[in-house]
Formats: sequence, structure tokens, C-alpha cells
Amino acid sequence: MGAFVQIIEYRTSKPDEVAALNEDFRKRRMDDGDGPAPTRAMACADRDEPGRYFAIIEFASYEEAMENSNRPDTSEYAAKMMELCDGPATYYNLDVAETQDFS
Repeated sequence: MGAFVQIIEYRTSKPDEVAALNEDFRKRRMDDGDGPAPTRAMACADRDEPGRYFAIIEFASYEEAMENSNRPDTSEYAAKMMELCDGPATYYNLDVAETQDFS
């Protein structure tokens, strides 16, 4: 089992509301402390195209990512997130082929 990354590309005119939703979801997930969870998540804003954003979520494995996707709280979060988006999101599901640290 290798690492897995999901990138979600989306557009929103409500970035502050998305940030608040993300923080609430993270806090609730940390408080619960059970089940699969991401190892890291990043929210990124496109400098060249205002209104376009990317969520980059790392998991220990594809299997853990799929377990996470099947959680009721993840489905609830995704539905709320889509309400804040200006159109459908695009999902990229990536197996990590190589990583390098430069620190």
C-alpha cells in the first residue's frame, strides 16, 4: 500500500465560508479521533485565476482514502462544500509515485 493524494479543483465566490467549513470539519474529525483520516490537507488559491481553488489531501493509502470517503461525516461535508461552489468540482485521484524532501 502506497501513499495516495486526492486533488479537488473547484471554483467559489465564497472562499471565507469554505475555509470556515474546512476548519469546522477538521476540528470535529480531530475531536472524534476515530476511523481513517487524511495525513495532511492543503487549501490552495490559484494566483493566475481568481476564484479557482484546489484542495490537496494526502492519505496513507488509497484504501484509507476510500474508507474516509465512505464516512457519513465526509459525505455531509462534501454536500455542504458543493453548496458553496460555483459549479461542479473536478477530482484527481493520484497514487504517489515518488516524494522528495528539500528541507
